[in-house]
Amino acid sequence: MHATTSVPDRREALAARSPAPYARPAYQAYVVLYAGFAALPVLAGADKFVRLLADWDRYLAPAVADLLPGHTFMLAVGVVEIVAGVLVLAWPRVGALVVALWLWGIILNLLVAGRFYDVALRDFGLSLGALALARLAAEFGGRPRPGA
Repeated sequence: MHATTSVPDRREALAARSPAPYARPAYQAYVVLYAGFAALPVLAGADKFVRLLADWDRYLAPAVADLLPGHTFMLAVGVVEIVAGVLVLAWPRVGALVVALWLWGIILNLLVAGRFYDVALRDFGLSLGALALARLAAEFGGRPRPGA
């Protein structure tokens, strides 16, 4: 008589060999990008009101400043940035895309201003990070969970 043994299916076998999600480098990168893109837009947005980090009005292209007084416009920018950070916190896949689009708007403003090309280049790099966060959020399904 031949004894039968239960053989786990392929998924169970892979799960048994795979490290916990929090040990995977891709998940760790996701958590770093998630934390950064949730917190930093909120901090930058709040600083539009208190001006501890920078005089944000000087980054505004004159053509844009003609639409609204510079500081009033920057206060609206601050609100948008805070909302974008909260959106990343609550819904990272969509929030990260909003942040990337917002950064491209900032880049356009800087190019129209004809100065601060270094900041535009930095913001382009940040937008790539936001796009990476959106892709990783699609993989890991939303907000990171402790010990996941």
